[in-house]
Amino acid sequence: MECFTELPNNSLSLNVYVQPRASRNKFAGMHGKAVKLCITAPPVDDKANGAVLIFLSKLFGIPKSAMHIKSGRQGRNKQIIISGPSLAQAEKALEAAL
Repeated sequence: MECFTELPNNSLSLNVYVQPRASRNKFAGMHGKAVKLCITAPPVDDKANGAVLIFLSKLFGIPKSAMHIKSGRQGRNKQIIISGPSLAQAEKALEAAL
């Protein structure tokens, strides 16, 4: 999938486009080269960013501490660094969720 990039330190980069204040947490397909993620949390006081990390940690079956937002903390387009799953495992989990 175009939204993932393998990094040299056994981690992945995931491009995410976030829609805050949605009716429920869910994936809504692709948005260019990013996966679109609808989150119920408002974009205030880092609540939406926290909700994104919690949602993705459940999806990939890894602790929230194994991820961080590299860029886009203040915007909708985010780059998430994920440590743990292989590219094949992450793609399989994401495809199942889409």
